[in-house]
Amino acid sequence: MTRIPGPSFGVALGMITFIGPLAIHLFFPAIPDVKAAFGLSDAMAQFTFSAAVFGMAFATLVYGSLADRYGRRPVLLSGLGFFLAGTVISAAATTVPLLVAGRLVQAVGAGCGVTLVRTIARDAYGSERLVQAIAYLTMFYALGPMVSPVVGGVLVDMLGWRSVFGFALLAGAVITASAYWVIYETRPIGEARNGDNVLQSYARLLAQPRFTALVLQTGFSTGTFMILGSAASTLMKELLGRPATEFGIYFVLLPIGFISGTLISSRLGNRASTEAMVLIGSLLCLAAVAIQAVLLLSGHVSPLAFFLPGLFVTMAQGIALPYAQAGAMATIPRLAATAAGIGVFVQQFCGGAFAQLYGLVADGTPAPMVAATLLSAVLGVIAGAIAYGLARAPRQGAERAAS
Repeated sequence: MTRIPGPSFGVALGMITFIGPLAIHLFFPAIPDVKAAFGLSDAMAQFTFSAAVFGMAFATLVYGSLADRYGRRPVLLSGLGFFLAGTVISAAATTVPLLVAGRLVQAVGAGCGVTLVRTIARDAYGSERLVQAIAYLTMFYALGPMVSPVVGGVLVDMLGWRSVFGFALLAGAVITASAYWVIYETRPIGEARNGDNVLQSYARLLAQPRFTALVLQTGFSTGTFMILGSAASTLMKELLGRPATEFGIYFVLLPIGFISGTLISSRLGNRASTEAMVLIGSLLCLAAVAIQAVLLLSGHVSPLAFFLPGLFVTMAQGIALPYAQAGAMATIPRLAATAAGIGVFVQQFCGGAFAQLYGLVADGTPAPMVAATLLSAVLGVIAGAIAYGLARAPRQGAERAAS
């Protein structure tokens, strides 16, 4: 008999989505202070952030495949344990290599939540309600980025950058306890063991052009967001002389945009075409980045010039992301967790790559940020257009055959 998830299950699942923001977004306000504390270059300071994103990216590949083979719950709880251990290492780090190592372990652990929440939702709520479930869980996820930079900014200004890890440890412990007591095993019995090995599963999914286009679009849109968030943190403090707390307050505009986008997705649900919504989100993201470029390059450098267009960047991401994720996971249903893992890997890897690209070309002005966000947004439109074109081609062929 299929077990029906209750309200506490949904709340616990939503709480697990906070693990990602605790590893990524909570650290945004600390970047300038870490740079000053260790005397780092822009590129190396950015690496203390992007290394965690890369670690999370590669971890998601492993989690998805392990969850398909051995079950969701044991893999989830193991990952949460890694998150707690990495947070302790980061808090105690006295050298840059130790800090980077701690951040990597923390992010590897956080990757379990990013991947498995979507898979568990698919198992528990069914494919018919998957877009709505992902949209609502994504809104939960957006609360993390909304709160984390504000909390992180206050902690950095009052207690120093190490305090962000103390907060992450306490919050992570509560989330881990919640997962242990509430989340049950959801892997369908018929999917207990997938006959393919890991590489075969990846090959089967990546052989589908539509799947590849959808996951690449999520990666490029995440790259745009990561550039914007990390660049704004440094530029607000070093170029505009604003405190970390103020950055955290302005940063709230980004998750507000994201929540607005996911509300649109959840309302439309299966009534809208996956590929059309992904393309619409991609075009909105490019339009917002282009407006921001005009503002910054014409000399209108202010917090609102960073974050008001950024609100529409994240709104676009919230519109496209649930559809792209649901579409990718539906490609081969028995490989849903592996598909989710690949999707999150591409998101995080592209996010880390574009954030580090910005760090390599940063020169203390907004120009490198503008160039990097335009590049990622254009690539997102290309990926969205490919997915849209692939979806339309069979329909047009069927229409010609019918006529």
